[in-house]
Parts: sequence; C-alpha cells; structure tokens
Amino acid sequence: MKRILVVGITGAGKSTLARTLSSRLDVPYHEMDALHYNAPGWATNDHLTEDVSALTAEPRWIVDSLGYPEVRDLLWDRADTVIWLDYPRRVIMPRVLRRSIRRTVTREVIFGGNRETWRGWLDRGHPVWWAWSQHGERRREIGRRVRDPRFAPLETVRFGHPDETAAWLAAL
Repeated sequence: MKRILVVGITGAGKSTLARTLSSRLDVPYHEMDALHYNAPGWATNDHLTEDVSALTAEPRWIVDSLGYPEVRDLLWDRADTVIWLDYPRRVIMPRVLRRSIRRTVTREVIFGGNRETWRGWLDRGHPVWWAWSQHGERRREIGRRVRDPRFAPLETVRFGHPDETAAWLAAL
C-alpha cells in the first residue's frame, strides 16, 4: 500500500480514514475536494488534472475520492490499493447530516475557504442531498471499477460497516 485511493459515498468517512492512514503509514495525504475547490465561492481548480497528475506521479500518496470525472481514470490507473467504504444509507445519512449541521452552525471553513450555509441546503449539490441521491449510483460505479480488468493490479479492500474498518485499522 503505497498509492492508496479511499473511495465511498459522501459522508462515509473517506477523509477521516485517509488522514489516519497517512499518519500510520507515513504516506502523504491529499484531500480531493480541497484540490478541486481551491478558492472561495466554490471556484474550481483550472489545473486539477495537472495537479493530480503531479501528485500521483509520486511513489507514495493517499487520495480520498472516487475522483472528479476529469481525473478519475488517472487516479485509478496510478493507485495500487483501493479502500472502499461501502456503507449502507442508514450509516451514511446520519454521518453526513451531523457533519453538515455542525459545519453550517459553526460556520466552519472548509476547502477553498468555503462554508456550508443554510441556503446551500436547498441546492441539490449539497452533501446531504448528494449522499442520498448518489448512493446507489456511486456504489455501482465503484463496483464496476473494482471489477474492471483495466484496474486488475489494484488490491481492493472493501468494508461494509464502520466496525469492519475499525477492526482492520486496529490490526494494521
């Protein structure tokens, strides 16, 4: 495990797991949302492909995302390990709700200097709506990718519940 992709739906705990793995394995961690949304106003990075290409050319890295469409194949081509947090909606939704409420109430600054707002909750791209509406599609997409022969050298570690992930981490 030197080039690790941590995947799953919004709210699964990808970033938390990636940070923990980074610390334990001494592998640099890169938050995909921070690379993608790199300025206030949810502005996107015009150099995302170049930035991701450079960081994944390194011998060791951890990225916490299925990947935005423009870099998805690049990440999957260069990873040697995929850790899939394949949790059911009943696990994901309370997590993403708690996180979004906390971020909105505290006005927590997140990637690119942005904040979740109460008005943002009405947007279909808000993390809560996104996690609900995209759960099945993301799950199918990751399933297709882990079975795709193009990515055959990938070691895939799949967890169906946070308790499985915690046990694996404890044994790491």
